[in-house]
Amino acid sequence: MLAIRNGLFMYEERLRLANSTWGLALICAIPTILLGVALAWGGPLAGLVLFVALAVIILVLRDMRFGYAAIVGVICLLPFATVPVKIVLTFTLLDLAMGAVVGIWGMRLMTGQQRTVVLSPITVPLVMFILIAIFAFIFGLGNGPLTPTLLRHFAELLLSLGFVIVVVDYCRTWEKLEELVLILLAGGTAAAAVGIGLWLLPDETANTALNFLARVGYPGGWVIRYIEENPELAERAIGTSVDPNSFGGLLVLIGALAGPQLVAKKPIVPRWVAVLMFGTIFTALILTFSRGAFLALVGGLGFVTVLRYRRLLPYLAFVGVASLGLPVMQSFVARMVAGLLGQDLATQMRFGEYRDALSLIRQYPLFGVGFAGSPDIELYLGVANVYLTIGQQMGVLGLLSFVVLIGTMFGYAFFNRHVFAEQARHDALWLGAHAAVVGGLVAGVFDHYLFNIDFHHAVTAFWLMVGLGVAATRLG
Repeated sequence: MLAIRNGLFMYEERLRLANSTWGLALICAIPTILLGVALAWGGPLAGLVLFVALAVIILVLRDMRFGYAAIVGVICLLPFATVPVKIVLTFTLLDLAMGAVVGIWGMRLMTGQQRTVVLSPITVPLVMFILIAIFAFIFGLGNGPLTPTLLRHFAELLLSLGFVIVVVDYCRTWEKLEELVLILLAGGTAAAAVGIGLWLLPDETANTALNFLARVGYPGGWVIRYIEENPELAERAIGTSVDPNSFGGLLVLIGALAGPQLVAKKPIVPRWVAVLMFGTIFTALILTFSRGAFLALVGGLGFVTVLRYRRLLPYLAFVGVASLGLPVMQSFVARMVAGLLGQDLATQMRFGEYRDALSLIRQYPLFGVGFAGSPDIELYLGVANVYLTIGQQMGVLGLLSFVVLIGTMFGYAFFNRHVFAEQARHDALWLGAHAAVVGGLVAGVFDHYLFNIDFHHAVTAFWLMVGLGVAATRLG
């Protein structure tokens, strides 16, 4: 009997050793095979991107901070990069980073490692907005084909909206909120520096550099952008965001977040660092020649000034007038005036889009036409305005739910504003997060990328700021 028992024990040990060996071999083999396929298909750049994606997933499993850093890094530096290996669908790096963070957050809840979820006053209106979006999507499926790309883009929209809850739950302490803000400031400054660097390079050199990204899903060919798409006019900074208006929108959000740090009594970074960050972001924004982005940043910073720093208004006016002497600002102002007077082609086209969008909303007022397409060949989806875009796709009901959602956020902040007047360090964070949302709302008057399912990174950046603002108010 003893011999039989010893024999069984030795067999079990060998079996367990074999299983662990095979498991280890499988764990090593799968990434190796994927990297081999990526290298063979897309070259060293594609292999590097896949390697970084796998490393991020492993790091997120160890610490959620790496996940948020990955999300911000992708939004700012590689917003359209895709995984070089197709798994049913072609996923973006942002899909993987957000999926890892949200997935691990969900697993912690299911396994009991986290037993509570921090909720806020915007939770109910946010859920209602998500439900209306889902209903509008289903209701509008008859207006166009349900393609894998459409399904993925709509899932990304829902992921970005739901991410607000995850951010509020994560930022349970001021330390975590400050860490996330610092990551955003660093990412935005890096994106701005890249944009300025590419703008300073000769057009051919910058275009060649950007074409290297074609291996990871970026468009190839000539990607440099000019005012009114005319090479005879000034070049517009695009960074790695492809579109100058989208790039400007990202800079608005992070520039407005950084602005209050310039005048805060206790900034979260040294004052000279705050000046360097904001100066880099502002310079890149001007080089985009995006009039909507400029007005949006003015709106965001104006919100902060009127709310807390009214004594600075004369100084800001002086700086604004003095900056008009710069050559780049003179060109920018001339373009701004032409837009306000409706004299340039881009503005005239937008006026036409506004008329068509209002016609579509009048015909389908309640839930819109969904996200698949327009039921009428004479009308089309797509208008350079976030509010009309929501009205087209989700109807008046969706637009009203959006207004209630944002109104709840600012109402929550308004009724708790007195708390932050006595918190010098936290006041600038709270103001900056809300200024970023104000900037996004102003930018939404002039463009649509903050609610465009083709610009997942821009949508995520806006709702990330919403989450930061609500989390800051709750902590206060």
